[in-house]
Amino acid sequence: MIEPKTHTLDVPGAVLRYDLREAGGGDAPTLLMIGSPMDASGFTSLAGHFADRTVVTYDPRGISRSERTDGAAESTPEQHADDLHRLIAALGAGPVDIFASSGGAVNGLALVARHPDQVRTLVAHEPPAAAVLPDREQASAAIMDIHGTYQRGGFGAAMAKFIAVSGHRGPVPADLGELPALNPADMGMPADDGSRDDVLFAQNLVSCTHHEHDFDALRAASTRIVVGVGAESEGEMAHRAGEAVARRLGTEPVTFPSHHGGFLGGEFGMKGDPDAFAVTLREVLDEKS
Repeated sequence: MIEPKTHTLDVPGAVLRYDLREAGGGDAPTLLMIGSPMDASGFTSLAGHFADRTVVTYDPRGISRSERTDGAAESTPEQHADDLHRLIAALGAGPVDIFASSGGAVNGLALVARHPDQVRTLVAHEPPAAAVLPDREQASAAIMDIHGTYQRGGFGAAMAKFIAVSGHRGPVPADLGELPALNPADMGMPADDGSRDDVLFAQNLVSCTHHEHDFDALRAASTRIVVGVGAESEGEMAHRAGEAVARRLGTEPVTFPSHHGGFLGGEFGMKGDPDAFAVTLREVLDEKS
């Protein structure tokens, strides 16, 4: 296991912290693993399967070790894309490969639309791009209901609705956000502490899911873009959004083992199938464009 070395990078409005696992030898591009709002620790298991490559993980602005300095309450995919642009430039690694999960996939697509020269291959796994769904109005309403629930009732109430909405299979019904959610207390959620600065519900949820992707720029990009979906998440919003993004790009999505977090090996209490996931990811990255 290669021990990561932590570095800092000053960017407008934040100080980013990123971890570098530097491999000796080999000519494969540096592999950047990104999520949002998940921080670098979520890629520990997956990174261990790529010891033959230099792997970089990071905490997005406002998350974990990457503190904001601008006092802003929300982060946008454009800001995250600019942060990634600056991080890749600081690495001096030339075009990199990126595995991007969930909100990180939205940010990775925003990066490629603006700076395709920095990315050789982007694997965008289940981007929650609700704006591209055929039922975008219903999906948007459900997401805004989660946001409103957070503002009124705090983290536990919002998480109960988030679990229901994100796990719903099939088109989003118009009244999904209005349906009774599970009792947060029954789910072991904490009582409302009055804070309203959660990295998911306050900072990233709305701006990420409502981002309008520049598909003209993405289709014209020199970057090879591969959209991934989970074998066990069929019908869920992020899976459906991944399929919709692939259609807009004129490609077919690649099915990865397990679920939305299939690369997790127990991080955050979630278990996917990181061994099989890594095999598929390696095959995708090694495939000639």
